Amino acid sequence: MPGYTGLGTLLRHVHELMDGAIAGIYADWGLPEYRPRFSPVVRALLTEGPLAIRDLASAVGVTHSAASQSVEQMRRAGFVTLSKGADARRRIVHLTDKARAALPAIEAEWEAAERAVQALDAELPMPLEEVLRAAVEALKRQGFRDRIEAAIPDERRPR
Repeated sequence: MPGYTGLGTLLRHVHELMDGAIAGIYADWGLPEYRPRFSPVVRALLTEGPLAIRDLASAVGVTHSAASQSVEQMRRAGFVTLSKGADARRRIVHLTDKARAALPAIEAEWEAAERAVQALDAELPMPLEEVLRAAVEALKRQGFRDRIEAAIPDERRPR
């Protein structure tokens, strides 16, 4: 990649390479509508049972908006259903029979992907997950916007 490629572009490219490979496996296995981003949701619902979207977001470590988007994609693909919670504003997510029927493929892919990540890590100077978790923790301590603001010299700030 050219030297002018930014960090965001590199992160998206790594994600696309890994996610695209997984999506291709699911398509080959007869699940073309299944997305890799669904697996953490499926695993959380299997472990915890039906969850409100906010609780699901917390369980998988994403924003409420990201969880809501994944749930909507999963609902359209037939992997989850939604019901109203005790509070009518809360929607409870349930796995469908279609999702349960796909569990052998989902589990096989998840386990194989874990082994593939270990093989990839062996080629890297530091495990990828370790670097990403450290980056998340550093950005929690000081947000990226604050870091950018601190790096702009006063004479370069727009007036």
